[in-house]
Amino acid sequence: MSNSKNGDLPILPGATLGVLGGGQLGRMFAHAAQRMGYFTAVLDPDTDSPAGRVSHHHIHTDYDDVDGLARLAGLADAVTTEFENVPAPSLEHLAVARPVSPGASAIAIAQDRIAEKAHFTRCGVPCAPYAVIETAAQLAAVEDSLLPGILKTARLGYDGKGQQRVKTRAELVDAWQATGCVPCVLEKMLPLEFECSVILARSRDGQIVHFPPQRNLHRDGILAVTEVHPQNMPKTVAQGAVNSAKSIANGLGYVGVLCVEFFALADGSLVVNEMAPRPHNSGHYTMEACDVSQFELQVRTLAGLPLAAPRQHSPAIMLNLLGDLWFTAEGGDKPVSPRWSEVLALPGVHLHLYGKIDPRRGRKMGHLTLTGVTLEAVRATASQAALLLGLPAVTTADLA
Repeated sequence: MSNSKNGDLPILPGATLGVLGGGQLGRMFAHAAQRMGYFTAVLDPDTDSPAGRVSHHHIHTDYDDVDGLARLAGLADAVTTEFENVPAPSLEHLAVARPVSPGASAIAIAQDRIAEKAHFTRCGVPCAPYAVIETAAQLAAVEDSLLPGILKTARLGYDGKGQQRVKTRAELVDAWQATGCVPCVLEKMLPLEFECSVILARSRDGQIVHFPPQRNLHRDGILAVTEVHPQNMPKTVAQGAVNSAKSIANGLGYVGVLCVEFFALADGSLVVNEMAPRPHNSGHYTMEACDVSQFELQVRTLAGLPLAAPRQHSPAIMLNLLGDLWFTAEGGDKPVSPRWSEVLALPGVHLHLYGKIDPRRGRKMGHLTLTGVTLEAVRATASQAALLLGLPAVTTADLA
């Protein structure tokens, strides 16, 4: 049973930290917490959830189940979340008894693109030109200058889901109707140079530490490659991204780990894409390439421990591993284990598999982090690993 009261900080090792959500981010949070001497409790409806399988306590219940939330509050001294679509009222309910970070208000904003963009604007961080579409009248009033654009559902969109590219007004009308006429945002398509992200941690007293900005490559709306080293983007762009991410976090009064994704445009400017109120795929490299990982910072912010500014000691590339890798032309519909032995024979390779039982196409099954003394060596190893796994080639042109 938990012995702490709401607000009793810091929460020291030996206590129990809780997490809503049992996916791979919760699993890596649990590993980080356990390494630091904490017990962990996971609330997730899936009896085989990746985080639940490695945690000391696994509460099998829905995220809005009052009895399940009460059990979590009884076990855990503080509670966080590993994904943004956990019901915000559940966090409010838990916060009556226990420290919760990030808070329900930040989660609620991240769950709604309309509220999210309004927050970015209040913080003085530029977005791509956009229009809110909640009614037929708003649809009819969309300016022609926003086309071609991307229509995004306001809620429950991630990894490219809930997004449709539209070139004409007729396509826009059809796309909105295809959503069921739910609230959406239409964003103008801009000439992108590259994509990047900033991961920071903010404490309850407002201290912020951050990792170097990550340069990212997406395929079919899903993060495929992240590359992090001092030359991965112009310094002015990197500093602008950090400053904007800090403004967004401060504007929320945020507590926890936050990722903010950006588009770098051809003219050298930045526009914010979206935020994730949790650790992020683009920060997985921090477990091997930095002296403090994003998951340790999540533990520290939740427990009220001091924040140490992370230092990156090795250039790094992260390759996302989807379930498609288990389905080769030879195997057909039967999953076949990828060539792990050959991949693990390469220097500086770190394999993370998430404990998901059934590989499925498009499902995130794990990632590889490649580290080394030089960027050239890391890129060469990444290219070899991609070739062995049947991934698209990773070349300098992809990310440079």
